Amino acid sequence: MTEAGFELDLTLQIGKYEVQKALGKGATGTVYLAVDTFTGREVALKTIEPEVFRDPEFGAVLKTQFQNEASLAGKLKHPHIVTIYDAVVQEDSGHIAMELVTGGDLSQHASPDNLLPIADVLQIGFKCCGALDYAFREGIVHRDIKPANIMVANGTNVKIADFGAAFLRKSQAVQSVAMGSPFYMSPEQIDGKELTLHSDMYGLGVVLYELLTGHRPLLANDIASLVHKIRNVEPVPPSSLRKDLPKAFDQVILRALGKKPEHRYPAWADFALELSNLGPLVLPPEAIADSEKFVTLKKVEMLAELSDAELWELANAGQWSRVGRGHVLIRENDTGASFFFLAKGQVKVVRNGRLLNMVGESECFGEMAYISGGKVPRHASVESMSDLLLAEFEPATLDTMSMGAQLQLTRALVRNLADRLQLANSRLTG
Repeated sequence: MTEAGFELDLTLQIGKYEVQKALGKGATGTVYLAVDTFTGREVALKTIEPEVFRDPEFGAVLKTQFQNEASLAGKLKHPHIVTIYDAVVQEDSGHIAMELVTGGDLSQHASPDNLLPIADVLQIGFKCCGALDYAFREGIVHRDIKPANIMVANGTNVKIADFGAAFLRKSQAVQSVAMGSPFYMSPEQIDGKELTLHSDMYGLGVVLYELLTGHRPLLANDIASLVHKIRNVEPVPPSSLRKDLPKAFDQVILRALGKKPEHRYPAWADFALELSNLGPLVLPPEAIADSEKFVTLKKVEMLAELSDAELWELANAGQWSRVGRGHVLIRENDTGASFFFLAKGQVKVVRNGRLLNMVGESECFGEMAYISGGKVPRHASVESMSDLLLAEFEPATLDTMSMGAQLQLTRALVRNLADRLQLANSRLTG
């Protein structure tokens, strides 16, 4: 579309949305930057051309895809899935308002001359595992995982988009299983078999292979040859295509590309953990990857009530650091309102020179100051007894989290504090 065409779009109103400019145009419709006139929120507004629905050959299928995506409005709430705010589907037209993501998609990093750092690909893969696990637990198999459907928010924060081809396992409607992009389709999807999480796992495996090497794992000149290769031919190890890629990556990526679902990882959490474990091979020792933050929070018993989305909020809210042995983290009688989460290592709690407690991995300290709003001085000093991975949480930052996440966190801290006080009381009276 020309710049002049963009100017014409400025006067366009679609439902309650005021169009600002076109962001992209495809074969079936246009995506606009628009403003919700009720809330003032900027959105990406996907529209479909009326003649598309009326197409005698593909109209019914395309309308079903559009209705599929529209049906998910307000249902998928995950930090690594594009939020669908609102949708309207009429007889010969429709529009879907969704979260605006401005960093483009991952297809820009799927060529040999524009690859991302290996460590960044790991983080992207880890986050996609969590998003697709969440979607599957909500009854959804995406069926079209490819670089163009993974949007870049910022850095390694990505959002999976375009659920038009999704298989909704809880839907009563008849749904075709042949949807998807051929290069990223699993053998069972090609064969029309029942799809599970493993089909999307295969698609993500293809994406990661492509992001790491700039090449698709299997190439062919025609669909029949491609289908044969997907069913029968093993890809070459990705490390053979990129000199700086450790060979340990081969086993992890190729397992996700197993020919049968049972050859792949049993669950998304297993695949995510394997990706996280590869981090130290490509990260400097002092780096703290997002995946490491999430994994450490996920295994904390007192945070078990937080959803994955809330855990991501918490991971992003912390000031994470690695601290050596012998550092004083909190001084007795100082003021402060933050609390600390000890991901790795051990600290001692001392008052008036007397040892009160030892705090270990996956525990918190300093939460009394946070709960009181910083109105009481610190009652003890805390010193590191080993190398630590530590997160400090300031009230101002935690206040930016969703109300649900704040509520669950406060409940967890109060329960943890109550347990600690009960233990101390039993020691005194024992």
